[in-house]
Amino acid sequence: MKSASELPDSPLRTFDRPPVPEPEAIDDVYLIGICGTGMGALAGLFQEAGKRVRGSDEAAYPPMSTHLADRGIPVLEGYDPAHLDPAPDLTIVGNACTPTHPEAAAAREQRLPQQSFPEALAHSFLTDDRHSVVVAGTHGKTTTTGLLVHTLHAAGTDAGFLIGGVMQDREQSYGLGTDAPFVVEGDEYDSAYFDKRPKFLHYRPDTAVVTSMEFDHADIYDDADDYREAFEAFAGLVPADGLLVLCGDDDRVRALASVTDARVRTYGLDAGTDVRAANLQPTADGQAFDLIVDGTDRGTVALPMHGRYNVRNALAVATVLLDRGHDADAIRDGLSSFPGMKRRQEVRGEPGGVLVLDDFAHHPTAVSATIDGIRRAYPDRRLVAVFEPRSNSSRRKVFEDAYGRALTGADAAFLKAPPVRHNDDAGAMLDPEAVVRSLEASGTPARAFADTPALHSALVDALRSGDVALLMSNGSFDGLPAHLVDALHRRSNG
Repeated sequence: MKSASELPDSPLRTFDRPPVPEPEAIDDVYLIGICGTGMGALAGLFQEAGKRVRGSDEAAYPPMSTHLADRGIPVLEGYDPAHLDPAPDLTIVGNACTPTHPEAAAAREQRLPQQSFPEALAHSFLTDDRHSVVVAGTHGKTTTTGLLVHTLHAAGTDAGFLIGGVMQDREQSYGLGTDAPFVVEGDEYDSAYFDKRPKFLHYRPDTAVVTSMEFDHADIYDDADDYREAFEAFAGLVPADGLLVLCGDDDRVRALASVTDARVRTYGLDAGTDVRAANLQPTADGQAFDLIVDGTDRGTVALPMHGRYNVRNALAVATVLLDRGHDADAIRDGLSSFPGMKRRQEVRGEPGGVLVLDDFAHHPTAVSATIDGIRRAYPDRRLVAVFEPRSNSSRRKVFEDAYGRALTGADAAFLKAPPVRHNDDAGAMLDPEAVVRSLEASGTPARAFADTPALHSALVDALRSGDVALLMSNGSFDGLPAHLVDALHRRSNG
């Protein structure tokens, strides 16, 4: 893990921050970069807590801009130090801010009380009277967190929550709640320009879940060992009277049991795990499995999601709720009624007989697992994978060969070239044509496109009734899911 003191501009990153008022003494909160997914959700939490909330962004676009406007939270366009006058009680500095960002620099120079996003969440909402449940992992943490919140609510617990995605039945990613548990998606990305620690190290877990662990965020971590050490530090935060829930199917995750004093429970498909699935069967709407807890059959779960990885996500949720004393019947009912997360196997439409699915997958392992899950769900349909490497890590050459393997599970693949940013090292960036060559060598037809409009046009021409178009990106994909559905509707209506 990097330290701000090790960076070339460390004098701007390492400074004495004024003390932050206690939560009850904070009335006015200002967020720099308020339209980010996490920052916008945090703004909503502060508003629910009765605070005056405002912020700024230069990329104020839907859905977050609309969400904030609907709630009467002012968003100032662009960044200007004058926005910090009058001075707020607390300034929250988004992790996209650099040391020379005009508002972040002004907050530092004016010695305003300021925190990173994870610090502010922990300080004001993960308080001693709330049981903090933190879900971490390279893959699956957003869906697992959403499924956990939904199942807690279905079981009668009004838990607070903050998730890096939107539950389809709630249309928002946060809630203050009234009961003790507060559920957080634990992100391993860094916290702020002045704090390079992973976000999840701020979250004070009483219960922690680790779904998976595989090298990611190559722009933040030096190598797989550096990445592993972050998760070891996270697991070590759980107190002796807490609970660490580990995916027992992943040897790297299972090894975290050696770095904690907490109780450990494992889950998975492996027969040696504490909470496992047996007799896994596909269904018309997802899949069904028998829930086995410490060798005892606790009934059949009907899970309305595809993919073996989603079975593991459900098992993680069951492990947490069982430990909290919830009845197995209530847990099964909650799991079976989950409407899903937006952009996780989200059905955007089926115009002209083409099923269009929108998914957030971007790491090679997630891409492969998502393709496998959709293949199992629709075995008789042609599967066309459409992928955009957009994150800082997914755009890197280190994953080039892995994407060539991951996409072979599709019947055809369309790739968009990764976006180019001003500080990119051209030699370290992924070459989509190299991925295409790898796919074609393995027998999977593939094409790469320089931009989304060109990809969109070719995709509309290629898709036929009966196909499944699986669109994968951790960004907006330039609106491709909606544009594709519209174009296929126009084509089918002649």
